This record gives sequence, structure tokens and C-alpha cells, in this order.
Amino acid sequence: MSKKVDFDNFTDNYNELLRESTQFFSSSEEYFAKYKIGLVRAKVDQPVKRILEYGCGIGRNIRYLQEAFPGAEIIGTDISEASLAIASTENPGVRFEAERVDLDLGLFDLIFVAGVFHHIPPSERLGAVRLLGRRLSVNGSVYVFEHNPYNPVTRKIVNNCPYDADAVLLKPSELSGLFSSVGLLSHGHGYCLFIPPKFSNLAPLEKYLEWLPLGGQYWVKATHK
Repeated sequence: MSKKVDFDNFTDNYNELLRESTQFFSSSEEYFAKYKIGLVRAKVDQPVKRILEYGCGIGRNIRYLQEAFPGAEIIGTDISEASLAIASTENPGVRFEAERVDLDLGLFDLIFVAGVFHHIPPSERLGAVRLLGRRLSVNGSVYVFEHNPYNPVTRKIVNNCPYDADAVLLKPSELSGLFSSVGLLSHGHGYCLFIPPKFSNLAPLEKYLEWLPLGGQYWVKATHK
């Protein structure tokens, strides 16, 4: 694995780099944020009053979380101070905090994590999952989205992306195993991002393809019970 990436160095052109890496699928970097949050919104059937985005980066998911869960309190955390400064500017009224183990934020009904765990060194992933478990309310749920290591196009994108230089992709089974090891119940996983938005008329088919390990990414859900 390469030296750990410092995301403070990519805040000025994060979206541009993402757009360059994924333009074959969608020319809009916002598409991926809206897609994943829409998927979560369709699956969550419990009241959601508090939401944590763990590893929020520059905050591009925040407004879609607000739209999907109106009235919910949303807090974003990240290890990149420069990213949090941008997130705060672009999302006034939302609380952002620098992530640390002793940070006390209370409990959350929904914890949303997108594209974070492949940047966490394997030896530190168990600690990250344990932290999420401590922050999850009794009836809450965690949704984690990750790059699909079975997809060759995804692997190529990761290999060519500057801010993925430290990436170590993980399989759904590893992520589910991490949840289980801290006492959380994994509710399986599903693959996603099969159909580009230019073929939006075929989008309803995606829910029937969640079993197929060819999607660009996958998600794992976990709860306390």
C-alpha cells in the first residue's frame, strides 16, 4: 500500500478528479451522491431524527441527505480539516466535526458511510466499525458503500485516481465480518451502479441485479439486532 493520502491536498479539485475518473458512467459527480442516498432512503423504514455521515469529505452528500430526510439533524465528520472547511461553507447550518475516537456526538438513527473504508488501513478498520457501533441508536442502521473489487472497471478507476493511491479494496464479506465481530448484525449486501444515467429508462432494473457482483459499488447494512 502506498503512503496514506492526505485529503487536504485534494479539496480544491476533488470533484474535478472524480468527474474525470467516472465520466464514462456519468458526467455529473452529483449523480453518485444522489443515487446512493436515494437507495438508502428506499430501504430505511424507521423514523430518522439524527444522521451521521462518517467521512463526509467536502460535504457533497449533505444536501441530498437533507432532501431525503427532511427535518433530521445531520452531522458530518472527517479527518481532513480542509475538507470540513469547504463542507461548512457550502452547507450552512450543518454541524461538522473533525473525527477522533473520543468525539462524543450522541446516538444516530442512520449512519451513512460512502467510499471511506478502502482508505482506512486494514489494521484500523475494526476500530472504525466499533466506533460506528457505539454511535448507532438501538433501532438505527448503518449503510456503508464501497468500491466493488470484483468489477475490473472499478479497479482500473481506483488504480488511476490520485486520491485513491492508498486504497485497499475490501470485499462485502470482509465488511460484513467486521460488523459481526463488534456485535452488529449484518443484513447482507447488494451490488449497485450498473446502469448509467443516460439509460435511465432501465434504472428500475437495478433492484433486480443487487445479487450480481458486477456493479460498480456495493452496500452493506448493519444494525444492533
